[in-house]
Amino acid sequence: MGILTWVTLLPVLGMIVVLLLPKDNKQLIRWTSVGFTALQLLISIFILMGFNKGMAGINTAEGFQFVEKANWMTIKGVSWFGTIDIDYFIGIDGLSVMMVFLTALISLVAVISSFTIEKSVKGYFALLLLLDTGMMGTFVALDFFLFYVFWEVMLLPMYFLIGIWGGPRREYAAIKFFIYTLAGSVLMLLVIIALYFSVSYIDPSTGEKVHTFNMLLMMNPANYDVGSIMYGANTWMRYLGFLGLFIGFAIKVPIFPFHTWLPDAHVEAPTAISVILAGVLLKLGTYGILRICYPMFPDATAWFAVPLGILAAINIVYGALVAMAQDDFKKLIAYSSISHMGVVLLGMAAMNSQGITGAVMQMFNHGTITAMLFLIVGIIYDRAHTRGLNDFGGLMNKMPKYSGIMTIAFFAALGLPGLSGFISEAFSFLGAFQSTFERDTMMKITIFSTLGIVLTAGYMLWTLQRVFLGSLPEKWNGLTDIDTRELVMLVPLAIIVIFLGIYPSPMIDMMTTSINALVEVVRTGSGVSAAMLGK
Repeated sequence: MGILTWVTLLPVLGMIVVLLLPKDNKQLIRWTSVGFTALQLLISIFILMGFNKGMAGINTAEGFQFVEKANWMTIKGVSWFGTIDIDYFIGIDGLSVMMVFLTALISLVAVISSFTIEKSVKGYFALLLLLDTGMMGTFVALDFFLFYVFWEVMLLPMYFLIGIWGGPRREYAAIKFFIYTLAGSVLMLLVIIALYFSVSYIDPSTGEKVHTFNMLLMMNPANYDVGSIMYGANTWMRYLGFLGLFIGFAIKVPIFPFHTWLPDAHVEAPTAISVILAGVLLKLGTYGILRICYPMFPDATAWFAVPLGILAAINIVYGALVAMAQDDFKKLIAYSSISHMGVVLLGMAAMNSQGITGAVMQMFNHGTITAMLFLIVGIIYDRAHTRGLNDFGGLMNKMPKYSGIMTIAFFAALGLPGLSGFISEAFSFLGAFQSTFERDTMMKITIFSTLGIVLTAGYMLWTLQRVFLGSLPEKWNGLTDIDTRELVMLVPLAIIVIFLGIYPSPMIDMMTTSINALVEVVRTGSGVSAAMLGK
């Protein structure tokens, strides 16, 4: 097995070990889960260290790294359409390498955060480890069938983690999350089937026509069968195929108007699950659009660029306005996630190197910053058993270490220079403003979207004021400051936020070659000139 198989399937091995442990030994179950996720994080660091930043990836197998490919299933002589070929095909490039590291990091943080779970500990940690594998597998899969398997693997553990260990309305939140995501998955499956029957190659050893789920072959127009449903460019079926995949991914982001499941899921989910949901799961939607929609449907991508920019602007401003109206700490952070993911979409809509670089950076930075914010909410909820923003005040003197880390997370979220959130937001807005594709429209969209920056500063500073400044109510005199376990969760995230805010070059260097290749694929595949795309 290669290193990507280890980093993907190690949590499943951990899940098996956890299930074999006695259910009464809760500490052993917890520390076993920590051990497997810590080892996964270590492997992901080795992957980062061995990554060649000069290789592009995107739509050529030669550009991917740590590639592993083996035949998984082959069915010969099936009716008129030839052989079915399904491979275990994984690999990473500049789009996915930081997501692999982020998944491993957030999974470890979530496991440490889950030490407060007392109900059915064995089942909880087993499901959490299975969820880890589903997320990691989605980021490394290069076979569409395999991608879909990992995508669906995430659904079941998340449903139970919210539905069993969540808050008072956990069943409603879990079912809503399940139905929304499943609806998107059905649309995705239909497009996968259409692509499968449209793409084939001739097996050189047998001369047989072979249909395949290989995503890289699906990105090459030369592999489409003449007259097939997805053949050609700028056809209504290709636009429909793009929309089917886009909606499936948009629900996961979530993009307005598919966002309503997210606040309910966040409010009812345990702290660790909120951390995973905001830190990693939302990124799977934007990653899927960049990895699959853009290179497979470059013609439709160019056509839908302005609508995507409009949806991005709605996400940014609407999310910030609704966040400002919240008095529940968790709901505020949930709606802020909708707003910040809008920044990712805006960078993607720019369809130039600057904007997409900002989008991918924002995916990573939002993962670390929002993980800190949800952990911070969980810490105060464990002590006070309330998330009401108006219930607190004056916590800065009572909990100075907690307040210091919270201040870093809040200022990073509002995009303060010197912290990682500023760099990615700046690149996304600059890319969108500089986009020469539908230039006047994109400039107006970008200008409108900057309202989100002001609104985010407003609700973040207002929240900081309500919770930490002023006089401390007498009922909170017994509150204790952050402990060692909580510092272990938060300090590494804070260090990453500060480091990437001061010196983002290492991350930018890793993704630049792949992002430039992606922009070139969209340009050539859509027939739009490089000047129009602002490359």
